[in-house]
Amino acid sequence: MPLSPAGAAKEGEGHALPAQVDVLIVGCGPAGLTLAAQLAAFPEINTCIVDQKDGPLELGQADGIACRTVEMFNTFGFAEQVLREAHWVNETTFWRPATDPSQGIVRGGWVKDTEPGLSEFPHVILNQARVHGFYLENMRKSANRLEPCYGWRLADLHIDKDETASHPVSATFVRTSGEDSEKHIVKARFAVGCDGARSEVRRSLGLSLEGDSANQAWGVMDVLVETNFPDLRKKALVRSPGGGSIVLIPREGGYLSRFYVELDKLEADERAAHRNIGLDQMIDAARQILHPYSFEVRNTPWWSIYEIGQRLCARFDDVATEDGEERIPRVFIAGDACHTHSPKAGQGMNVSMQDAFNLGWKLAAVLRGQSPGHILTTYSAERRAIAKELIDFDREWAGMLSAPLKNPDDPHGDGVAPEDIQDYFVRQGCYTAGTATRYTPSLLTGAPTYQPLATGFPIGMRFHSAPVIRLADAKPMHLGHTILADGRWRIFLFADRAAPTDRNSALWQLCNFLETDPASPIRRCTPTQADKDNVIDVRAVFQQPHHDLALESIHAFLLPEKGKFALRDREKIFCPDIESGEDIYAMRGIDRDSGCMVIVRPDQYVANVLPLTARGELTEFFNAFLSAR
Repeated sequence: MPLSPAGAAKEGEGHALPAQVDVLIVGCGPAGLTLAAQLAAFPEINTCIVDQKDGPLELGQADGIACRTVEMFNTFGFAEQVLREAHWVNETTFWRPATDPSQGIVRGGWVKDTEPGLSEFPHVILNQARVHGFYLENMRKSANRLEPCYGWRLADLHIDKDETASHPVSATFVRTSGEDSEKHIVKARFAVGCDGARSEVRRSLGLSLEGDSANQAWGVMDVLVETNFPDLRKKALVRSPGGGSIVLIPREGGYLSRFYVELDKLEADERAAHRNIGLDQMIDAARQILHPYSFEVRNTPWWSIYEIGQRLCARFDDVATEDGEERIPRVFIAGDACHTHSPKAGQGMNVSMQDAFNLGWKLAAVLRGQSPGHILTTYSAERRAIAKELIDFDREWAGMLSAPLKNPDDPHGDGVAPEDIQDYFVRQGCYTAGTATRYTPSLLTGAPTYQPLATGFPIGMRFHSAPVIRLADAKPMHLGHTILADGRWRIFLFADRAAPTDRNSALWQLCNFLETDPASPIRRCTPTQADKDNVIDVRAVFQQPHHDLALESIHAFLLPEKGKFALRDREKIFCPDIESGEDIYAMRGIDRDSGCMVIVRPDQYVANVLPLTARGELTEFFNAFLSAR
């Protein structure tokens, strides 16, 4: 098997594999593309993403996009395109057995799919292949013009334990097409396995997915169907008198629908494939569950049979911390490579992308010299805890959907009542929206010592955006939309009650410190020739209506000179949207007397809340993980 020279590519077989890279990503799924798109924003980082398929995904299986994921898409700049093309899930209806079982099912209730005020974005449905397309376009337009290398299968991965090695990861790939078995070796500083449940990267680390099966077969089908079921274009959860269940997800385009259909119970260690369940059986099961409504399938673009199972990896990187090993992780796994579960909660693609979003900015910070390598240990610690929560939620939710119905004449008997399913769905609304993630105190996330200063920005949770008015141009906008996937930290300064022109106010004095004091994280961490907001982007929100505040009276630090021509950035100052009644101070519980600082990580999570006077604590927090320049 000949080794191909660096840069060589056969005509029509896509981009060639390089000989050496900073980051090697294996797998062009949602996690891999999220990571690649984030790293592509940095021209100084050499990234390669490889997939064994011959080209981009054409028809995906995942389709649910949680509110939190749309928030993340907004940092990449394509949330509006997603919202234009997607089906919006506005309500969820719950169907239950009629009082007379012979009458089939009746609508038992409905809820708003997303709790009002939970996010400025909705829960939407869009084909996974289209989501991949948005990422690929983002990568092509990036500073690196990044394109995937298709048609290469990872055969082996080895890590050199020599800490002095510049590129300690060695990956051997084999061409998946062509008559010859061409091999190519890629050396990398870091590698990330986003290569699915049968991950070769995970195998190379000696890790495995551990967990149990629920011994229940389900079917899933995308269908064009003619039916008089009234909630075809709403998300619906259906429990029939016979105990069967359906989870109905309307797809984009107005006609296509996805049906998750409960099928057979399985024996211990039995696989669904052993039953030889086909499409006709799935359609028959759906027809029985939906009785008395008609159900005639006209076309089925895609279908599959699967068994419910929840499995989790012991760690998400190559460092066996339980053995006392202390070194920088070099290889990571993300998405289905480290956690698998049933698809009915709609969390698989979403959590996988959030894995990559957590890891991407950390890799960039280390590779750009902004942070020491030990911050990379936080990836496995943070994301495995979240994956464990997902596994526990999915097990309980899937169990409720498959559990026998409780006898209405025996309220204390075994089984689940239809109203219990609806109540559980409502209680878990934040989780299914993707907004329940909370990172515990760590190197990158502070303790809630000063949480009362901003109760609506819980430390460790995602920055919950709110409407503001930008002072310079009176533009109504969301404060959270100023956060981009560019690797920068954010400090949002919420002013105290003092007049904005008061030189003795806490905010003014803090601006003096940030601008001139050698201990300031801005002065300490920003490269000499770079813009002041190159590493940490500072923005301010004042309490006054925008008509009562003069831009020229604001501290000059909040109007920094930037770029080649030293032009002032006038877009860092905001006021509450008083006219609409959406006062960010009231909405997010900001202490009006004292004000506060809200520090936000590059992945949109609140890292700390500090008083405006806490200069020493601010310095100490950033000194722990940002290097001096």
